[in-house]
Amino acid sequence: MTEPRFAPAATGMETPADEPYEGRWLALGVIALTVLLVILDATIVNIALPAVSADLGITPATQQWIVTAYTLTFGGFLLLGGRIADFWGRKRTYLVGAAGFAVASALGGLAQSEAMLFGARALQGLFGALLAPASLALLTVLFTDTKERAKAFAVYGAIAGGGSAVGLLLGGVLTEYADWRWCFWVNLPVAVIAILAAIPIVPESKAPGDTRYDIPGAVLVTVGLASLVYGFTRVAEKSQENAQPGGSGDSGWTEPWALLFIAVGVLLVAAFVLVEKRSRNPLLPLRLVLDRNRGGAYLTSALVGAGLIGAFFFLSLYFQQVLGYKPVHAGLASLPTTLGVLIAAGAASALTPKLGPKPLMVTGGVLAAAALFLMSMLDVDTTFWELPFPSQLLLGLGLGFTFVPLSNLALVGAGEHDAGAARTPPVTMRGFGPSFGVSALAAPAAIRTPRVVGRDARPAWTGL
Repeated sequence: MTEPRFAPAATGMETPADEPYEGRWLALGVIALTVLLVILDATIVNIALPAVSADLGITPATQQWIVTAYTLTFGGFLLLGGRIADFWGRKRTYLVGAAGFAVASALGGLAQSEAMLFGARALQGLFGALLAPASLALLTVLFTDTKERAKAFAVYGAIAGGGSAVGLLLGGVLTEYADWRWCFWVNLPVAVIAILAAIPIVPESKAPGDTRYDIPGAVLVTVGLASLVYGFTRVAEKSQENAQPGGSGDSGWTEPWALLFIAVGVLLVAAFVLVEKRSRNPLLPLRLVLDRNRGGAYLTSALVGAGLIGAFFFLSLYFQQVLGYKPVHAGLASLPTTLGVLIAAGAASALTPKLGPKPLMVTGGVLAAAALFLMSMLDVDTTFWELPFPSQLLLGLGLGFTFVPLSNLALVGAGEHDAGAARTPPVTMRGFGPSFGVSALAAPAAIRTPRVVGRDARPAWTGL
C-alpha cells in the first residue's frame, strides 16, 4: 500500500504535503462508515422507544431522555472534540472515538434499568463527540480540490440525511424480529471493521502552530449548552406530567427550575463568547463564526438538526402509537426521506461547483420547511400515501440540497490549523438542534396527543 504523503513540519507535527494522499478515496469509505455509525445512532433507537420503555419501565415523562441523553453529550463536547482532534491527532482521536463508541453501545444493549440506559447513551454521545469531528477534519485535509471536496461531502450529505431514515428502518427490523438491544449491539461489528480498516488506510494529521487548549472556554460552552438543553427538557417533562389524567394541564414554561436552567445556560454561553474574544488560542475562533457565510451555515445546521430529528422522533411515535404500525412497518414508512436525500445529494454535488452553495441551501430550506408544514396536517385518519409519503420525500430533497453545500460553505477560508474547529460547529448545531427540537416540541405534543389517541387508531399497516 502506498504510504501517506504527509511531511513532518518543523514543529514535529504532520501536515499534508502539496500532492493529495493517493488513498484518500479508500479513506473516505472508512470514514463514511463511522459517520454512518454516529448518524444511525441518533435515530435507530427511535423506533424501539415503545419496546424499550415497556421493558425497562421508562415513563412517558422521561422517555425522551433515550434520545436527549445522547444528543446532549454529543453536542456538548463536540467543540472540545474538534480541538482534541486538531491538536492530539485526527486519526488517533478517530480510533479512540470509535472504540469508545463500541464499548458504550455494548453497555446500552446490556442495560437493565433506565439509569444504565441513559448513562450508556450519554457515553455514546461523548465518544461520538470525538469520532464525528475527527472524521470530518480528516475529510477536510484529505480533499483539498474543490470538485473532489464537493464529491466527498456529497457522500457525507447523503449519509447525514439518509442515514437517519435508514436508522429508523434498521431499528424497526431489529426490534420486530430480534430485540431492541440489537439496536445497540449492531454498532459493535461496524466499529471493529472501521478501526481495523482505518489503521492502515487513514493517514494521521495534526494542526500546526499553537496547540494549547482553551480549558475555560470548553467548560463554559459545554456546561452552558447542557444547561440550556436540560432547561428545555424540564419544560417538556412538566408539560407531559401536566397533560396526564388528573394533571393541571398547564404548560411546562411555568416551571421555575426549567426557566432557571435556561437562564443560566444563556449566561454561560455569553461568558464563553467573552472568553473566546480574549483567548490567545480559543476553542472556537470568533473569526470563523463572525464570517457571514460561515455563520449562516452554522445557524442553518441548528435549524436542520432540530427539524430533522424532531420530525423523525414524533413520526416514529405517530406511526406506532397513533396509526398502530408495527416497528418494522414504521421503519419502512420512514424510507421516503432517504430516497429524497439520495436524489438531492447527487444533484447538489454536481451543481455546487457551478451555482455555489447559497442558491442550493435556500432551495433546500424552502423544500424542508414545506415538508414540515405538510406534516403538521397529519391526523389519525391520514393515509400513508396522502401525506406521510410526499412530505417525507420533500423533506429528504430539502435536506440533500442543504447538507452538501452547507458542509462546503462551513470550510471556505478555514486554514489547516482550524480544520477541526471550523468543521465542528455545524455538527455541534446538528447535535444540539435535535435536543432543542425534541425538548421544545415535546411540550405541545404532550398536551395534544392524549386528546387525539383516544379516537380509534388505524390498524397496523392498512394505512399503506
